[in-house]
Amino acid sequence: MDIKVTPCSDNQRKPIPTDDNALGFGRLFSDHMFLMNYDPDRGWHNARIEPYGPLSLDPASMVLHYGQEVFEGLKAYRGADSSVRLFRPRDNYERLNRSCERLVIPPVDVDLMVEATKQLVMLDKAWIPRSEGCSMYVRPTIIAIDPFVGVAPSQTYLCYIIVGPVGAYYPEGFNPVGIWASADYVRAVRGGMGEAKTGGNYAGSLKAQAAAKAEGYSQVLWLDALERKYVEEVGTMNIFFKINGTVVTSPLTGSILPGITRDSVMRLLTHWDMPVQERMLTIDELFAAGADGSLEEIFGSGTAAIITPVKEIAYKGDKLSVGDGTTGPVAQRLYDSILALQYGTGEDPFGWSERIDG
Repeated sequence: MDIKVTPCSDNQRKPIPTDDNALGFGRLFSDHMFLMNYDPDRGWHNARIEPYGPLSLDPASMVLHYGQEVFEGLKAYRGADSSVRLFRPRDNYERLNRSCERLVIPPVDVDLMVEATKQLVMLDKAWIPRSEGCSMYVRPTIIAIDPFVGVAPSQTYLCYIIVGPVGAYYPEGFNPVGIWASADYVRAVRGGMGEAKTGGNYAGSLKAQAAAKAEGYSQVLWLDALERKYVEEVGTMNIFFKINGTVVTSPLTGSILPGITRDSVMRLLTHWDMPVQERMLTIDELFAAGADGSLEEIFGSGTAAIITPVKEIAYKGDKLSVGDGTTGPVAQRLYDSILALQYGTGEDPFGWSERIDG
């Protein structure tokens, strides 16, 4: 499918930020966006890039009433040699299709979506920040647009991609954060939508997130929904624990998002011959490891922040302090290594970083 490109006019262009330190995350968007439509007769069609602007939706569009939608998050980077790069884009679009399957949305062509991303990023490459730790965030989304107030899969859909410059996800930057383990709220249950990247999972997390913020913590650590004792993931990232020299993370049991950065972390650790294990870990075992000194590090992984060291966990009035409150050596090595891969400055044994500007 050809992608029709309609560049914006000079008077439609927005000012490009010049201070990378003031970017924040998720509030600025570039001059163009990609769109594509679906209906049963034509399938996915009318792929186009046009000036960024509001979407026109019928008030009865099913996404607004029943939440049938999926999305992804990936990044484009400005390399040290001024090259433009993507990091594992095919993996993101393959995961998008797995989310589509769960939400009964027609799958997209992965090659087309990667090509659309490349064209959109290159059209607005002036928006890609040049500072290390900054990047262009890429947000693909698919929404149900049938004007029908009834519970059933939509027959028509809109796919779109927007991009914009971002800095650090957390105000703390790459510094240890505190997280709050929820005893009262749950994120997802096996058999539900926890392994899909869909808005409902995040809407359901807002109450607990507000509670965590009120207690002075950056994120929520979710426990399993059935027994309320097994550690699963954090609101915006998968979570890892280094205990007695082994890095432990929760298995993908159907209620956890299979993070691309999570997979990158596990493959790097294996590549370094560092013990890594997927297993169920209770919150009580975690606190016991903290008490006996066998807990060495905690860190999260995700597209937005890459690696986030954790300095403290609060749970039911108790607090678990991690080490001396500074970034651990494994978290630091992972952050440095993934950052080098993303910016094209380090050895890439996996072929994850793709230069797209020639």
